[in-house]
Amino acid sequence: MTDAMAGSADAIELTILMPCLNEAETLATCVGKARKFLDDHGVVGEVLVADNGSTDGSPDLAVGAGARVVTVSKGGYGNALMGGIASARGRYVIMGDADDSYDFLALQPFLDELRAGADLVMGNRFAGGIEPGAMPSLHRYLGNPVLSFVGRLFFRSKLGDFHCGLRGFRRDSVLALDLQAAGMEFASEMVVKATLARQRIREVPTTLSPDGRSRPPHLRSWRDGWRHLRFLLLYSPRWLFLYPGLLLALAGLVLGTLVTIHRSGFTVGSLNLDVDSLVASAGMFVVGYQAAIFAVLTAIYASTEGFLPAGRLSRRAQGFRLELGLLCSGVLFVIGLVGMGASLLHWSGTGYHALNFQEELRLVVPSVTAFVVSIQTAAACLFISILAIRRGATRVEAHEYEPAAMVKPPR
Repeated sequence: MTDAMAGSADAIELTILMPCLNEAETLATCVGKARKFLDDHGVVGEVLVADNGSTDGSPDLAVGAGARVVTVSKGGYGNALMGGIASARGRYVIMGDADDSYDFLALQPFLDELRAGADLVMGNRFAGGIEPGAMPSLHRYLGNPVLSFVGRLFFRSKLGDFHCGLRGFRRDSVLALDLQAAGMEFASEMVVKATLARQRIREVPTTLSPDGRSRPPHLRSWRDGWRHLRFLLLYSPRWLFLYPGLLLALAGLVLGTLVTIHRSGFTVGSLNLDVDSLVASAGMFVVGYQAAIFAVLTAIYASTEGFLPAGRLSRRAQGFRLELGLLCSGVLFVIGLVGMGASLLHWSGTGYHALNFQEELRLVVPSVTAFVVSIQTAAACLFISILAIRRGATRVEAHEYEPAAMVKPPR
């Protein structure tokens, strides 16, 4: 059953969406298969092609094969799909590439999961089967497994194939995610935001066949792989800043403590670690501490602007008191001041002559580090308070007072 038979847009259950950029070789085949699926299964639906600037006559071929075509002027895979989703008339949308690598006759498992209440249904090519020549070895054994592992690790997702191009979703659920990515990373953004929003995500096996086109694909392995990885990192302040920062700060703290308490240094294997290592450990601690601060600031900003839902990190940071943060900063400042004062006293005791740097730096370096960290802490606390101004602002409405009756003033 087709959209023409549905009678009205409100009656359409499924939109099969295909982004298109010069797909004349395979587009009509894909549209034909999609329409056959609708007819064979009695689904009230439409086939929608989101054309992204084709110059090979693809739109006319799509219309001739029975599809509805919308033109998306902004270039990019993500832009084409966002334009298509906005124009879709179906309650559900199943999207897939128009290169004949996905089987549009085998969409029933996706539709079944959507009808059962899923918000997003992902295809899994590794579970369904990848035909010889369908996926480059670089993508099959490195790119997709690594990026899928990163996605599972960062966002606690259970998906086995993070980047399958064949997927179905409730149109209203995806529109609620406010997707923004213009390029290939749109695929990652959909999964990440759906996961963070705790939408119901399911996965079904699907097959991947060799690309039916004679020209190279639009995908660029290293460029688009980096864009996917960059997106995953930017949407996870914990893994981008917090965990590396805490690890680096802890390593610097442990190393610095060991060097400080061993007055003549200590050895690890053939390495002799002394005050030069103390300077390095101070740098490690400061950089790690700053990275952890960035994690907190990023989490607050992202949740405030709606990029990410509020998590434990941002909620705890939002509950802090400026005065307490400034007090901690003041304590660190005093510790640094006392250490520097003790160093000056020791220097004055020698008549301001040359010092034993192995002894003196064990006091000076921790003191300077305390100074630096105190300033970092104060600046971070003040900036968090600035971010809280917008968060805490409330809209106050005022209405003009209208007296019930006019009262004459006394004479």
